[in-house]
Amino acid sequence: MIRVQQEDFDIGAEIERLKSGRSDIGAVVAFLGTVRDRAGDHAIDEMTLEHYPGMTERELERIEIEAQTRWPLKACLIVHRTGTLRPSDNIVLVLTASEHRQAAFAAAEFLMDFLKTRAPFWKRESGPEGSRWVEANASDDAASDRWVEANASDDAASDRWDTGRDAAE
Repeated sequence: MIRVQQEDFDIGAEIERLKSGRSDIGAVVAFLGTVRDRAGDHAIDEMTLEHYPGMTERELERIEIEAQTRWPLKACLIVHRTGTLRPSDNIVLVLTASEHRQAAFAAAEFLMDFLKTRAPFWKRESGPEGSRWVEANASDDAASDRWVEANASDDAASDRWDTGRDAAE
């Protein structure tokens, strides 16, 4: 499930909604991204996130489907905020649920790596030194590139995740 919204979200409520009525989920992994008060040497008073409605949701859905293809997920949620946010505000929530923790962890990491590099959001940071658009980060590109390089061996990796171990791991 994908949501792009200006409103804040409640992490606990989102997890409960994801698990509600489900007894096949043994692991839920949550990633929460928040606004920092600094970017390198620059103080940040606020961050403005913009997107193209429709285009952004389609790309997020494509990324989510790719994760569900690679790992045996029972459920997935991506919530990304837009608008003007201040330090410590929530920006993004990724929840992945599976029978076992390995698939949930790997899928969450994959989703975040691809959200950072492929999702069409534009960020402008503002502070005492003025405003600046956030440029792509080479380390984020390298993080997502490793998933592309590993694509050929994903079937073997997926088999590893379905270990048949106890759901309480």
